[in-house]
Amino acid sequence: MAAPTAAAETANHRVLAIARVLDAPRSLVWKAWAEPERMVRWLGPRGFTGKILKFDGQPGGTYRFQMRGPDGVDRWVQGVYREVIEAVRLVYTWTWTDAQGRPEGPETTVTVSFEDYGTAQTKLTLRQIGFDSIQSRDAHQQGWDSTFDRLADLLAA
Repeated sequence: MAAPTAAAETANHRVLAIARVLDAPRSLVWKAWAEPERMVRWLGPRGFTGKILKFDGQPGGTYRFQMRGPDGVDRWVQGVYREVIEAVRLVYTWTWTDAQGRPEGPETTVTVSFEDYGTAQTKLTLRQIGFDSIQSRDAHQQGWDSTFDRLADLLAA
């Protein structure tokens, strides 16, 4: 078997894939992503607070979120919804920005899929592509893992 090429290794480093089974029906998990008043309750890793500055969850619509870390530092992210299939899939761009909305990193693409799992559970799969470094990908994995813990807590409440 041939060793992976440098291009293949680089491509793999640009992709993040996370799957999580949540103890809630797919319709409820979808609402947590599609309704800003629910999303704001789990937006960001543990210890963060979130604010939704703009949210148009339709294809072509834009969003802008502010997250404040436990260190008191604000972070902003924005993007465009590319595909919205209710309770099935979301595809959107993700760009970290400064307070004025100027990009501070590469634009990545996030795909979130929702599948029935068992009787009243949902398998949530997130795939984010386009990272410029392994460190960025790994930092996002930590952030998403913690964020999904918050989402699971909200759904259990």
